[in-house]
Amino acid sequence: MIPTGFEKQIYVNSEGVRARVLSVDNSGMYKTGLVTQGGQNCEIAIETGSHKGEKVKGVNLFVGKYEFDKVFEKGDMAWVLLEFDSNGSVIYANMIDYYRINKQIFLIGLFVFGIISFSGFTGVRTLLSFAFAVLSIWKVLIPSMLKEYNPLLIGLVVGNTLTVTTLLLVAGFTKKAYAAILSSMGCSLITALMAVAFTRWYKIDGTVMQWSESLLYTGFMSLDLTAIFQAGIYLACSGAILDLSIDISAALEEIVKNNPDISRVELIKSGLSIGKSVVGSQTTTLLLAYMGSYISVMMVYMAQGTPMLNILNSKSISAEILHTFVGCLGLVMVSPLTSLICGLMFEHSEEYKIRSADLNETASDI
Repeated sequence: MIPTGFEKQIYVNSEGVRARVLSVDNSGMYKTGLVTQGGQNCEIAIETGSHKGEKVKGVNLFVGKYEFDKVFEKGDMAWVLLEFDSNGSVIYANMIDYYRINKQIFLIGLFVFGIISFSGFTGVRTLLSFAFAVLSIWKVLIPSMLKEYNPLLIGLVVGNTLTVTTLLLVAGFTKKAYAAILSSMGCSLITALMAVAFTRWYKIDGTVMQWSESLLYTGFMSLDLTAIFQAGIYLACSGAILDLSIDISAALEEIVKNNPDISRVELIKSGLSIGKSVVGSQTTTLLLAYMGSYISVMMVYMAQGTPMLNILNSKSISAEILHTFVGCLGLVMVSPLTSLICGLMFEHSEEYKIRSADLNETASDI
């Protein structure tokens, strides 16, 4: 229900509907090398909207790019944009793409079922934090950037809000949650500052992002794409920072519960020891997550026999290296900062001493 300010209807006298393909006419299709050109004429049955039940002719035009082109077959479900005349009659049916909403709902439902079955009520809290993250990005982050607020500032506000909300929902109002929150926010700020510094040093601008030029051509010429790119570097690793901080904080809380007399120095050393193992796996996870989206680019370079130095100096690969290693540096800082904060918050806590005494008394009774 929260408005974004961008609800204007661009396509007037039109309506998006789901339709079933009844028949196809491929006589207008032809190939030029690997490229398909021309178009398909399809008979479709409209299944939603104001013209539900009607049968009309749909047009599927090819633009000559596999990224956008699709070939419909009889029985396919399509998402169609209908255009109307002044009397409300359909004058044109543009077949936009395959209809996938029902499949997306199934996949999301499967995820919800799986996480609740495995985690119970904690899974419900996790779903709440997940939904809050999606809505924060769609309703706050993206509209604010389009309205030309400072992208880095907005990114930090949204990212840290999500960190606080997620950790409180998952870990509750506990010391381990507070320690993880403080650590995550500190590392987030440092990561954002490094993103700004290294972007300037590398001489990389925001046009390296996919679809960035299209954004400029749609009327947002004054957007600071470089600042958006910098905010994206921080946001991309903020989840991993959050994850690592709560892992270390929860582990140190368990140590204090079982040994409430542990010294501050010993507790910090334990945190650093735990962090050494976890940071290695987390940085590899971050690397794989980033490189997965650039695998086709790397394949093109290799297939063409491009020298390694040329690859490393290219704008797209340099941006990905910056993205990856700034995020990894942010992760490396999580362990010492979380360990230090936990050492200050957990040491000689009366709460843990009372718990330990109760556990010893119970064990003695048993």
